[in-house]
Amino acid sequence: MSHKLVPALLAALFLAISSFSGARAETPAANSAAALSPEEAKRALETLQDDKKRAQMIDTLRVIANASGPQAPAAEQKSPIPLAADGLGAQLLLTVSEEIGAISSEIASVARTLTHFPAFYYWIVRTANDPAAYNLLIEIAWKLALVLGSALAAEWVLCRLIRRPVAFLERRMPQAAHVPQVLPIADPPSSVADVTPAPELHKRRHSLARAWQVLLRLPPVFGRLALELLPVVVFMGVATALLGTEIGEPTTVRLVILAVANAYAFSRGLICIVRAMAGPFGLFPVRAETAAYVEIWARRIVGVGVSGIAFANVALLLGLHRAGYAALLRMVMLVVHLFVVVIILQCRRQVAEAIRAPAERPGIAAALRNRIAGGWHYLAIALDLALWAVWALNIRNGYSLLLQYFVGTIVVAVITRVAIMLTLSLIDRGFRIRPEILERFPGLEIRANRYLPLLRKIVSGVIVFIGFVAVLEVWGVDAIVWFYGGQIGSRLISAVVTIGVAVLVAAAIWEASNALLDRQINTLSRDGHYARAARLRTFQPMLRTALLCLIATVVGLTALSEIGVNVAPLLAGAGIVGIAIGFGSQKLVQDLITGLFLLLENTVQVGDNVSVSGLSGVVENVSIRTIRLRAGDGAVHIVPFSAVTTITNASRGAGNASVSVNVAYKEDTDRAGQILKDIVEEMRREPDFRALIRGDLDLWGIDKVDGAMVSIVGQIRCTEAGRWPVQREFNRRMKLRFQQHGINVASATQTILMHIAPPADGSANLTPRRAAG
Repeated sequence: MSHKLVPALLAALFLAISSFSGARAETPAANSAAALSPEEAKRALETLQDDKKRAQMIDTLRVIANASGPQAPAAEQKSPIPLAADGLGAQLLLTVSEEIGAISSEIASVARTLTHFPAFYYWIVRTANDPAAYNLLIEIAWKLALVLGSALAAEWVLCRLIRRPVAFLERRMPQAAHVPQVLPIADPPSSVADVTPAPELHKRRHSLARAWQVLLRLPPVFGRLALELLPVVVFMGVATALLGTEIGEPTTVRLVILAVANAYAFSRGLICIVRAMAGPFGLFPVRAETAAYVEIWARRIVGVGVSGIAFANVALLLGLHRAGYAALLRMVMLVVHLFVVVIILQCRRQVAEAIRAPAERPGIAAALRNRIAGGWHYLAIALDLALWAVWALNIRNGYSLLLQYFVGTIVVAVITRVAIMLTLSLIDRGFRIRPEILERFPGLEIRANRYLPLLRKIVSGVIVFIGFVAVLEVWGVDAIVWFYGGQIGSRLISAVVTIGVAVLVAAAIWEASNALLDRQINTLSRDGHYARAARLRTFQPMLRTALLCLIATVVGLTALSEIGVNVAPLLAGAGIVGIAIGFGSQKLVQDLITGLFLLLENTVQVGDNVSVSGLSGVVENVSIRTIRLRAGDGAVHIVPFSAVTTITNASRGAGNASVSVNVAYKEDTDRAGQILKDIVEEMRREPDFRALIRGDLDLWGIDKVDGAMVSIVGQIRCTEAGRWPVQREFNRRMKLRFQQHGINVASATQTILMHIAPPADGSANLTPRRAAG
């Protein structure tokens, strides 16, 4: 319908524009003719009839025309953002905008077709303002009250009369049949085929018992239904008889009352049939809760549907336009279908449990049942609303097409799901690595499993996209044409494949580089090159960061180029931004450059014990900008390289333990020095300190002499790891040896004896006092 309206609308628009242009062309001529006075017209006529004056006028007009010159054409307006016509991004945006516009037009057309509420509004206004229509409504109202009151009274009387027969049939209603208990057979079966599993036999017997119960309940149920329908028949009989009299005149009144009576009788009959089918006294006995739920929703659906249709018919009889009548019926049926949607949502769990396969049953069929159980309500809701749409839009062969679409969609969904399951199982099997390869590459399995979830999602997405295209084909959309040569689909697939290949190559380069670095570090550590291994381990985070930035930049530029973005301005802009950042972030640049040279010169490595900017600790990490230290108390110091002026590294192969002891002035220094040498020789013979001490004690001699003490200094050459353990153990043994040999270590305090003068009235004798200083 919309395709036929488009040419007509275009033709009407063209005619309107043409007529408007013609009117605009005729208007100036009419205005100029109306503005010319008779005297001016007479002078112009004399000028045109005189040859001399006509020639002069022609010359004057020619001079004016030559002096004005050709007018420059209007400058063409250009788009502020030029887009390449052959770019993928521009074509994709254009295609999407066109499709959105077409879909919006179709939706608006459908909405206008389905909703004609202005006609309903105009009918109400016209009926309210029309005295004849108002009188007709008053007449219908009192006659309808008379007919319905009489018919309802007759129905109530008959309901009272049939109460006992209905109760009698309910008492005679057979209850749930019990499965007979069969004693087990004592004789053994003759073969394995004679053995029937107990659960299957129980189910078979239970099914036969339920069928026999339905047959036994059939006569009482139909008798009860006939008795319940008898008052409805009496109601219709009384209403019809009254309408056959003068009450049914005129015809419009009779038809309106008959429509209301038919609606009531039809609703009552449907409710009786529902109770006869499912209920405590129905053909299929269910629980009281379930029967109440079924009856409540049946009353809602029947009440809204039948009442709405009756109201629409009454409105049509009273002068409502056909378009408003159709719109009202569509809205009533939409409400009914929405009620069905609510029922589906409320019962989705119970139905899902009935569809779901038992837990002990494996296989593809069980997996499909579980998948359908998880999403059956979506399909049911879509089918319900599609049925309403086919009826509301009055689509030709709509139900057959809907059945074709529904079955085709189910088949495509099942095939897609099976394909995904098979493909994912093959991928999982392909990612299983053999033991010999794992022994050769220990980290290969971890790296492979890192990309397994992403690969599963990508493959599933591709299969789902193919299934979506197949569904569009089933629905009659020629989607395969989109992927022909030169179409937007083929270009999009080409761009996606190119970007995918770029990402795959980038991932391969990334993983290969990391694997090579890890392998090189392990090889150096295994061969004993610990310094080179530590240096490479220090460089590894920065190398990985730089490689990641490079790969991300290349892949990003490739993706932008494929979607039609010109990357040359981006590169130029990135260069300008880099220069601006270089000038504005000099501290950051200083951090980077200083850190790079420190690493190239192998100043620090991970694990070194260093002092940087007054902070000491073990190097935990060295990035391109900072160094991270772990202090002895557990604190973490992060120092930027721009703040580093001096680095003290105590982990460069040597760490000498200093020896400095102060003995009393009266002690023999040669004897004390020999004791110190003996201590170092004794420690070098012990296994705990043999690898930590690199030579004997270098006794440098007497460093300082004063009246109270003598300072003996020297050093013990140790490894970088043995400096502090050797020095602490040496100091402990030195104290013990000095105590054993009676060598006194000089004290930092002095004892002075002095005489204090007595007071004037005291004794003349002087008393010595001790003072510490």
